[in-house]
Amino acid sequence: MEFLGVWFVNIIKVFIPFIIFLTIVSGISGMSDLKKVGRIGIKALVYFEVVTTLSLTIGILLANLIKPGRIDKTGLPIGDASKYTRAGAKGFDWGHFFATNLTLQILVLAIITGIVIGLHPKRTRVLPYIHRATRWVFVALKYFMYLAPVGAFGGMAFTIGKYGIRTLEPLAMLMATVYGTMLIFIFVVLGLILRWFKFNIWTYLKNIREEILIVLGTSSSEAALPSLMVKLERMGCSQPVVGLVVPTGYSFNLDGTSIYLSMSVVFLAQLYNVSLSTGELLSILAILMVTSKGAAGVSGSGFTVLASTLTAIRIIPVEGLAFLLAVDKFMSEARAITNIIGNGVATLVIAKSEGEFHLAGAAGSPGAATAA
Repeated sequence: MEFLGVWFVNIIKVFIPFIIFLTIVSGISGMSDLKKVGRIGIKALVYFEVVTTLSLTIGILLANLIKPGRIDKTGLPIGDASKYTRAGAKGFDWGHFFATNLTLQILVLAIITGIVIGLHPKRTRVLPYIHRATRWVFVALKYFMYLAPVGAFGGMAFTIGKYGIRTLEPLAMLMATVYGTMLIFIFVVLGLILRWFKFNIWTYLKNIREEILIVLGTSSSEAALPSLMVKLERMGCSQPVVGLVVPTGYSFNLDGTSIYLSMSVVFLAQLYNVSLSTGELLSILAILMVTSKGAAGVSGSGFTVLASTLTAIRIIPVEGLAFLLAVDKFMSEARAITNIIGNGVATLVIAKSEGEFHLAGAAGSPGAATAA
């Protein structure tokens, strides 16, 4: 069954670079005010940093409150974490992060291309070709997405068949804590953010339910990236905002991954009976604010980032990653779902704050039912 899920995600990844490039180029080159493009980008990065820091803080606080690591580690299943610990020992490298993150590379190239075309006096001759190419890519994607249930079926069947439900029993407390924390983050933190901007969290989640189910089955937020961009435009967000915020968020706004990383560090400290002072917890928070940005774009990068964080802290055994490997596949769904929900919220917030959200004619908009 594994090949069904892997095949589906790999095909979606083929569409992603074209969709990001064409959407951003079309949006930026079609805007008359390029200063607004820069303002949207800066505002998005500030939002990402604030919300990511908040998610890291919540993960650390709840892990210290619930203490999922206060268990006997002698009965835990152990995986092979050597490849992650070796990579993590080298530390975090921004150059490597950019060199291996195709989404970020395409994003930068698209922004430059969009600005160049936008400044060209004959841009009106080029724009129709870009719009036509964008339309054909989305038409092709539309028909391929009919196979999404098959891909989700294969991914879920493989996970349950290979790892089994029994592997969850020894680490049930950690699983419950991570899932519970992410639910709190989605419905309380993101819910309040949406409420502030006159959106309703339940209406928003209903609008992207298909994307959530695809991510649940495939354990990959990338599998739903193209269709999420389409949905956000239908909700009322302008194309330039969607094109800029969503791809950037997939590299810099990983709320679910941030929660998982912070809780995992505290979990391993508790597992090895390492007492963390307030100063050490603040140091962990500061380190994760940087290293968490590298937990995207490459398979297994989350574990590498976790290993590099533990190496930087120098007080928690890096070998503890072996215990987390047993249930990582089951927690990846929660991480990916929280990531995609968070990026959609970010897009709605930026669009609304920039006056780039147009409710009129937007079918199924989350603004149709305000939080008030």
